[in-house]
Amino acid sequence: MSKVAIVGGGPAGIMAAIFASQNGAEVTLFEKNEKLGKKIYITGKGRCNVTNDCDPKEFLSNVVTNASFLYSASYKWTSRDTMDLLEQNGLKLKVERGNRVFPESDKASDVTKTLEKLLHRNGVKICLNSEILRVECLENSVKLYTITDIVVFDKVIIATGGLSYPTTGSTGDGFRFAKSIGHNVVDAKAALCEIPLHQDVSSLEGLSLKNVVLSAKNNKTGKELCSFFGEMLFTKNGISGPIALSTSSVINKYPLDQVALYLDLKPGLKNEHGQQPNLDERLLKDFKEFTNKEFKNSLVKLFPDRLCQYVAAQSKIPLDKQVNRVS
Repeated sequence: MSKVAIVGGGPAGIMAAIFASQNGAEVTLFEKNEKLGKKIYITGKGRCNVTNDCDPKEFLSNVVTNASFLYSASYKWTSRDTMDLLEQNGLKLKVERGNRVFPESDKASDVTKTLEKLLHRNGVKICLNSEILRVECLENSVKLYTITDIVVFDKVIIATGGLSYPTTGSTGDGFRFAKSIGHNVVDAKAALCEIPLHQDVSSLEGLSLKNVVLSAKNNKTGKELCSFFGEMLFTKNGISGPIALSTSSVINKYPLDQVALYLDLKPGLKNEHGQQPNLDERLLKDFKEFTNKEFKNSLVKLFPDRLCQYVAAQSKIPLDKQVNRVS
């Protein structure tokens, strides 16, 4: 029986351990944190967006870079296979807008529990608080160095994640291991992450927006780089949420001073030519209704309250000016 080590107890490492054990290997899973799947607990705002209920073709069409690399894997193991695996092992799922799949309980911890159950059922040995410091490849075996020990396996699967979230354990160990055994490693770029802004949006921190469009343009050429419709969230220093994360994976290829972001708060008010005469009509209607109010209070039907103040300030119209005096 082949002895296989899995380094990293996140979703990839857990799945690797499950299938290696089902294929007859004696599997040991090493995780440097105190529990498995630490990143799972924070995905989908703690609900865990398990997958998207779509076919491989649709999935690949949304991969930003080098989709062909994932072609075989996507058809070998589909989103439906992931859903079936979890549901057949007792986890009830639901599909929400945008084909996003969540546990019915809205608890990310239920996803981790289901995967842990599969690990135990397949006899995987789990070693928590077990950081691997070095990987050494020999002719017919692999040595793993821990703080206190050296362990030998026939094969090793590195599933340590990238550099995305150090507090969950993603500290770049995999890049270091890869370099040490002779692989070429390119410099990592942030993707699927918060976008920091030069503009001060700290007053909007925590404000969530739905049904908006975030676009990015090359401000030297004017070319649109991407445009995404959906949900977005303001943070202390920038923006996050689904459409911001998608945008980050496109704009990371360009110098920051070449990228300008555009937020369309009311895309539904555009006409078929992409212009917004309907927005003018909507503003005139609201101005008529709130004709005796101060300008800062005239946008309450158009935007969330906290955004009204911000947008009004951007307009340079005095906030205390009466609406009936706005030209």
